[in-house]
Amino acid sequence: MSKKKKIILAVVIVAAVAAVAVGFFLKDRLGNSKSGGDAAYVESVQSMTGAVNAGSQNRYMGVVESQDTWNITLSSDQTVKQIFVAVGDEVQEGTPLFEYKTDDLSLQIAQAKLELESIGNQITDYNNQIKTLTAEKNAASKDEQFNYTVQIQSLQTSIKQSEYEQQSKKLEIQKMEDTMSQSTVTSKINGVVKSINENGDSDQYGNTQPFMSILTTGDYRVKGTVNETNVYKLSEGQAVILRSRVDDTKTWSGTIEKIDTENKESDNNNGVMSSTGSNSDNQSTKYPFYVKLDSADGLMLGQHLYVELDEGQTETKDGIWIYSGYIVQDEDTPYVWADNGKGKLEKRTVELGEYDEGMDMYEIKSGLALDDMIAWPVSGFREGLKTTTNVDEGMVEEYPDDGDLSSDTDEGYQQDLSDETPEDSSMTDSYNMDENIDTGMVDENDMKPVVDGPEDGDSGADTGSTDTPAAE
Repeated sequence: MSKKKKIILAVVIVAAVAAVAVGFFLKDRLGNSKSGGDAAYVESVQSMTGAVNAGSQNRYMGVVESQDTWNITLSSDQTVKQIFVAVGDEVQEGTPLFEYKTDDLSLQIAQAKLELESIGNQITDYNNQIKTLTAEKNAASKDEQFNYTVQIQSLQTSIKQSEYEQQSKKLEIQKMEDTMSQSTVTSKINGVVKSINENGDSDQYGNTQPFMSILTTGDYRVKGTVNETNVYKLSEGQAVILRSRVDDTKTWSGTIEKIDTENKESDNNNGVMSSTGSNSDNQSTKYPFYVKLDSADGLMLGQHLYVELDEGQTETKDGIWIYSGYIVQDEDTPYVWADNGKGKLEKRTVELGEYDEGMDMYEIKSGLALDDMIAWPVSGFREGLKTTTNVDEGMVEEYPDDGDLSSDTDEGYQQDLSDETPEDSSMTDSYNMDENIDTGMVDENDMKPVVDGPEDGDSGADTGSTDTPAAE
């Protein structure tokens, strides 16, 4: 064999070895590109049908507050001597709230009374002078009477001016005496003391805060918060469901009566929290909205709630209903991936009934029973694939890098959880949360994988797209 042929043969061998190595490398990398195992994770139809999971709805944070608030502003020329109540105290109409200082006022009243007495003496003196001048006028000649007349008229004018000053001084004294008698301010309503601003502080926008605020008891409403990216999703008149943060089964209904975009809330934490708990968009502005309750039975003043738009999620559906994402279209013949009863995956043709657009769910008229097990479609599914009920063993789609869910999740499923704190996830809410926190959370129910097409070289795999709902 010539030297040239030996060189060519060596190059070919090296290239072949390199190709095999690259092949194993790519196989290893591709094999590890998807988390989970090599089985299809299935769950029962019964677990997903009936009442819709509330977690798939947009959620906003709300707090129960009084329908009306009585704000008390201090008199500009008085200072507070003593406060008789504290924040959180229940008060009735007539309950003493605080007392003004009256020491200076007593001195002012005494001084004003002396001035009033002096004015009265002045008027008496003017009248006496008029009597004297009148007598002298009657005894004077006609030529001298004119001068007396001028003097008398001047004194009469002075009397009128003094009488005006006398009346003004009386009103001034009466006002001060009324203030003195009202130095103790009492409540005009039945309610709860919400705040006391002893230092005369202003809010973060420079607005003067009332000295004391009292929430009326009896009629409740819910104040919610929504950030600037989600405020357009709300409108006045929309029906909402209010859900307990301690017991998810306790709900109340109501209607959005006002969205206040003129008065933004404080920005203590306006970000959107992803499924990994990371925070973003810390500069987002939030706005308050108010919900009129159909009934406040069982609610407490200050209680924190989840607020959801009412899209029928509390209604129990008859029959079998599943999310449209489970359904795959194959030449106008819808099917789902189901367990065949022997631990293997199969295509199961289904007959579709009504479609609930709000919930994105289809009624299954035939093809499935409540005890059937079905799987969310994943690239690589094929008939005969082993099934599992252990989610860790199931095949799932690979999520985008860096937690970027923008391409595979509907931003409409982000939860705008105003006032959320880490303690809430334990559902041991004590209703003591800072209502200025406005965060959001992506519900794990909305992170179902979107099926991509078959990979190159994998033409034998049965796949289905869930990018759009199956047509009826």
